[in-house]
Order: sequence, then C-alpha cells, then structure tokens
Amino acid sequence: MRVALGWKAHSGWAALVAVGGDAREPHVVERARIALVPDDEPFAKAPYHAGERVGGAEAREIAERGVASVQQYVPGAIQRVLKRCTDAGHAVCGCAVLVGSGMPAWTTDEILAVHFRMHKAEGELFRDALVAGTRACGLALTTLPDKSALDAAAKALATTRTKLDATLAALGKIAGAPWGKDQKEAAAAALVALAKA
Repeated sequence: MRVALGWKAHSGWAALVAVGGDAREPHVVERARIALVPDDEPFAKAPYHAGERVGGAEAREIAERGVASVQQYVPGAIQRVLKRCTDAGHAVCGCAVLVGSGMPAWTTDEILAVHFRMHKAEGELFRDALVAGTRACGLALTTLPDKSALDAAAKALATTRTKLDATLAALGKIAGAPWGKDQKEAAAAALVALAKA
C-alpha cells in the first residue's frame, strides 16, 4: 500500500501518523510518539534552556551540542519509521511536516540572551530537523503551517473543513485512542502528502 507520513513536532518528540490508501478510503497504518533526541542526551530536548542553566561560554557549547545531536538523530528516527513501513509491505511515497513561521538568523549567543528566543528556537529546531531529515531520506516533502494545519490541509485537498474533520474523525474511530489534536493534524498533513504523491 502507498503510505505517506505526517509529523507534528514538539520539544524532543513528534506525533507521527502514517496514512495509506487513497483520498477516498484512507487508512491509518501507524500512529506513534517518536523520540527526536537520543536517550543518552536528554538535555537536547531543550538545548538552549540547558545551556541557560550554566551560563557563559559553556552555555553556548551545551546548546550547540544539543542542536547538533537533534540534527544528527532525526534522520535515523525517520529511517526507522520507513523500515517499519517497508517491512510491513508498504511503500512510503511522501512525508508532510507541520512547520512554524521561521525565525531570524540569530546566533546561539543572541538566542541565549533572550528567554523568548530560546522557546522560539527550540520550537523551530525540531520542525526544521524533521524537514531536513525528510530530505536526507530522499522523501518527497510537503509542509503545512503548524498554526493553521487543518485549514491548510483542507485547502490543499480541495475540500471543506467539515469534510476533512469527518474524514479525520472516521480515521480516529478506527485507529482508537489517543486521537487528539496532534494526531488529527499529523493525519491531515499525511493526507496532503498522500494526495500529492
């Protein structure tokens, strides 16, 4: 079965929903919470905040090490999902990531200097790592705005929000709990990637 992946990132993890089939009869192939940081580097969940605790030059080193750890780890996490799909007889044809609005090209020191920037940078870090990891895995990439994921998905699918919401509710009934906002938005993103493939 052709399958597309949909990702909604959080600090240190992402909601994944893999959807297969076609737009008329989609199926949830996998739903999971995927770690985006290695177990042996839990500070990488919030690398700028981890750096803030120590201050000085060491703060920059900790933050940059955490960012690099995430960037190195995420492609492998995506590859493991791809392997599970392939082992189950599916062909992954695309991947959708819910993305933020971006941020200025702040240096690590500029981020560490303002607490709000740390939150912004950590949010963008995991979304950007999923985008880069998708490209590194050679998958067709679709992005949707995180803040308006369902509306953007409905528009991309040339359907109404009411119809999309009904499709997502039907998928959730079959998939079972948990089926909250994260799963619905990741599934909607996967539906868009599946339609584009």
